[in-house]
Amino acid sequence: MGKDYRNRSKTTRSPRRPFEKERLDRELKLVGVYGLKNKREVWRVQYTLSKIRSVARHLMTLPEKDPQREFQGGALLMRLSKMGLLSESEQKLDYVLGLTVEKFLSRRLQTCVFSTLKLAKSIHHSRCLIRQRHIRVGRNLVNVPSFMVNVDSEKLVEYAHTSPLGNTARPGRVKRKALAKAKEGGDEDDV
Repeated sequence: MGKDYRNRSKTTRSPRRPFEKERLDRELKLVGVYGLKNKREVWRVQYTLSKIRSVARHLMTLPEKDPQREFQGGALLMRLSKMGLLSESEQKLDYVLGLTVEKFLSRRLQTCVFSTLKLAKSIHHSRCLIRQRHIRVGRNLVNVPSFMVNVDSEKLVEYAHTSPLGNTARPGRVKRKALAKAKEGGDEDDV
């Protein structure tokens, strides 16, 4: 097999059975609905979810009043609540085991720009807007479609200052050319 000289940990885990029809169909549907680039993005979310679930399962084996369970369990629940994956009524470790891939994918910036904020015409358009640096979260320009939007920063997602889409002060490149051409054509009529 050889040694693995990775400088960082793995972010995805490929499926054990590569040609399982039900799984392939399920993944393809997720890729289509959420506008993902490839199935590796689905696998990355599944891997993150499996790590969170394994931590929750380990904490559930500890006694109810164990200090480690109270501290780490509370931190896990708070983190998931800030991300918008758990509501205020779901503040138990049992609900962590009920999390799905769809809940994670619905908190991505790409999904929020399209479905929640309606800044894009389609899920694919929202991915293009993000990659082309038209979207910012708070004061930060974000060009990563898989950016996880937490509950607090969801209100701060908007067009970037430099973007001609949201900024009416400076028109885009095509419109500037058209205006220059119209101005040039108007000057010739006057002369």
